[in-house]
Amino acid sequence: MPKSAQCLRFAAVGDTHVTKDSAGQLRAFFKQASEAADALLLCGDLTDYGTADEAKVLADELGGVSIPMVAVLGNHDYESGTPEVVTEILTEAGVRVLDGEACEIEGVGIAGTKGFAGGFGRASLGAWGEAAIKSFVQEALHEAMKLESALAKLRTPRRIALLHYSPIAGTVQGEPAEIFPFLGSSRLEEPLLRYPVDAVFHGHAHRGTPEARTISGVPVFNVARPLLLRTRPDQPAFKLFELPMDAENDRGG
Repeated sequence: MPKSAQCLRFAAVGDTHVTKDSAGQLRAFFKQASEAADALLLCGDLTDYGTADEAKVLADELGGVSIPMVAVLGNHDYESGTPEVVTEILTEAGVRVLDGEACEIEGVGIAGTKGFAGGFGRASLGAWGEAAIKSFVQEALHEAMKLESALAKLRTPRRIALLHYSPIAGTVQGEPAEIFPFLGSSRLEEPLLRYPVDAVFHGHAHRGTPEARTISGVPVFNVARPLLLRTRPDQPAFKLFELPMDAENDRGG
């Protein structure tokens, strides 16, 4: 599909959960995304256990991608305690891995961080009581601050936020209510209200809802691959998002 001067196309997907046995299973999928879009956004849980072997398989599967690739890691990518190894291998494969940083692709700014859990709205966990609870909440606050810092660096008229955990409850609807607090945090929504974006992409909630909106009306897309496979079986398991390049257009178009 030829590039358009009027819009930039993003193919977004998360939760590929690549294992050592995934070799050859995703190469055609990623190539299809590459042919459909101008940039590929990867929303975490790219590997299953966060090992070097899995990251090398993923890097090889991405070998056919000919467009810019931007990613954040997910909780599964941290499982083995060496997320820096996953990041290094993906970086060598041409993926820009964001962890509280920002980058720009053809005039569109992208701010990314993993995010964290803690719940939504009045059900958000508060920093009160045991030290372990306070530490948990501090991690959520830290991730929100990283997102805000990344957003604040952007000077582009068009902006995208890339996460693994959800910033709103709307896109985790469909998951068991008991695990809502572990699927995201409203604290991630707060920077999005101060620094408006055109769209937010996240994964993590495999049984959630594909799309909802922030308080300010910004579209939030849950692009967990298992969710897209189940809800859109007749379409490729990535979200194709077109962003008009005319800065005068309304944000979120």
